[in-house]
Amino acid sequence: MKYLILSLCLCCSAYVSQAQTTNPVISSPDGKLLVTLSLDSGKPTYSVSLNGKPFVMKSPLGLKTNVGDFTEGLAMGKALAITKLDNTYELPNIKQRKVHYVANEGVLSYTKENRPAIDITFRVSNNDVAFRYKVYPQKASRSCVINEEASGFAFPAGTTTFLSAQSKAMVGFARTMPSYEIPYTVDDTLGKNGRGNGYTFPCLFKVNTNGWVLVSETGVDSRYCGSRLIGHTDGLYTIGFPMPDENNGIGTSAPGIPLPGETPWRTITVGETLAPIVETTVPFDVVEPRYEGSQPYEYTKGSWSWIIGMDGRTVYDEQVRYIDFSAAMGYKTVLVDALWDTQIGREKIAELAKYGASKGVSLYLWYNSNGYWNDAPQGPRGIMDNTIARRKEMAWMKKIGVKGIKVDFFGGDKQETMKLYEDILYDANDFGILCIFHGSTLPRGWERMYPNYAASEAVLASENLAFSQGSNDREAFNATIHPFIRNTVGSMDFGGSALNKFYNANNTPNRGSKRVTSDVYALATAVLFQSGVQHFALAPNNLTDAPAWAIDFMKTVPTTWDEVRYIDGYPGRYVVLARRQGTKWYVAGVNAQKEPVKLTLKLPMIAAGAEYKLYSDDAQLTGKVTTAKLPKNGEVNWVIPTNGAALLVN
Repeated sequence: MKYLILSLCLCCSAYVSQAQTTNPVISSPDGKLLVTLSLDSGKPTYSVSLNGKPFVMKSPLGLKTNVGDFTEGLAMGKALAITKLDNTYELPNIKQRKVHYVANEGVLSYTKENRPAIDITFRVSNNDVAFRYKVYPQKASRSCVINEEASGFAFPAGTTTFLSAQSKAMVGFARTMPSYEIPYTVDDTLGKNGRGNGYTFPCLFKVNTNGWVLVSETGVDSRYCGSRLIGHTDGLYTIGFPMPDENNGIGTSAPGIPLPGETPWRTITVGETLAPIVETTVPFDVVEPRYEGSQPYEYTKGSWSWIIGMDGRTVYDEQVRYIDFSAAMGYKTVLVDALWDTQIGREKIAELAKYGASKGVSLYLWYNSNGYWNDAPQGPRGIMDNTIARRKEMAWMKKIGVKGIKVDFFGGDKQETMKLYEDILYDANDFGILCIFHGSTLPRGWERMYPNYAASEAVLASENLAFSQGSNDREAFNATIHPFIRNTVGSMDFGGSALNKFYNANNTPNRGSKRVTSDVYALATAVLFQSGVQHFALAPNNLTDAPAWAIDFMKTVPTTWDEVRYIDGYPGRYVVLARRQGTKWYVAGVNAQKEPVKLTLKLPMIAAGAEYKLYSDDAQLTGKVTTAKLPKNGEVNWVIPTNGAALLVN
């Protein structure tokens, strides 16, 4: 391997000093994934291939800043340097606890007018590419504004897309959007731009018969803005910065950085199957912790009344009932949602926290993030956006034993909004408080960057099941998308796994929307949807009106996992994943197709002859539990009905 790296370095040195027509290549450790770089008339480009097949065609690179245009007129600087990276790390709250990251890193240096301009760093592992820019001081400048990023992703003709459109800013409920909650379109064609504003990360593409590509970004914090993907009619997608009217028009769309300074990472995951997409850890591989945890943080299960009872049930007696319910389930938390400040009050919240502690149950408290960037009326308001008020509140929370917070209704992806996320996280860490974000942006490597980060919504989540029957009718369809797109890059606080037949506090017909999925489906999504902290949409009445086997499973299902494996599926049709905690495997599948899906699944991770428990649905979505042993060939045959599921636990 040392010889290989040396050879690559010598090759690239020859390229710089002798022939600009020679295109340097950065390969993955196994040599199958290649990034080919070129400088065409002063314009930098790259392409990506796997096993000799094109996945990303020649695509532009570069930045336009207020201290120079680094998209053209560039010349090669010093020789391409390639370094082998071999890192291990451990995180308890992502899809894989122990990670071994091996990659080749290549740094390309470019000059403009005989002065260092930018470096572009590429890291290439066996299925992942990550790249970012470093900008150097220009003359007397020691800071700059990035006005535009030219980074693009061009796909071969015939590629289809699986994308969630970016919404307009300052629209939707109380002008709270964008909040990453637009439904996905699947198997769509190239050349579109969503609803005119591009697409939210992550973005999935099916490259003909070659395989799949997932495009996203990671490492975004207070030092930059969040980005989106802009579609063009020729099939090229480019990086777009936040819309000017996000955050109520306050703050710039273009991020500013000190010089020298770096941008976040753009990531590309490539696979001939969906396995590398589902199993990637690149959002965490290329980032570093921003600060140390003030204490070890515990990731737990809990309940919340709001998803079934809505605003009117955020009252003291109901929260006592849910504390008792969590205790009966063996859960350690209860989420007290919006309006607790007026409908319960601070003194009674302290009493509630004390009562919960007597039951071994801690509180998460909901807060409105704003400020000035939307009109959401729910309280508490005017606390999380102000450093002085926020730290005073967090000191009170620590005093009464609050475990975490859920902060809602953010204003977009501008740099100053990213700073608000970071400020909340950093202050909360001082007081030992975990953070969940709703009405929010996508997490971008935050599980590794911020030790007290728990999860984000950033998806059309369970609340929409309570709001409309249409969302219930599409529930299984969406569940077959999230494990392949949204949940691949970060913890997803969905708040699902409802066992009520109806979304109302008494579980009575003709009041609220009706769930059309099965009880086994509810259990399966507890495995399919990954988040270290889970507040399930269960209700106290489920102790008596839900099947005992369903309640027993929900008592023991983990929320932290040691490993994930893709088994089978197709976005928008069906999905089967396996997750492991310790020595126990959970294999979960759901079906959204109009006809039952018949599958023969290979499960090599489970020993032949091992006994397993199978939760399955019949054609009427009536669930049952059986036991069997895995045959010698390691295969199981499943038939999953529409809106149904299967779940194997060994």
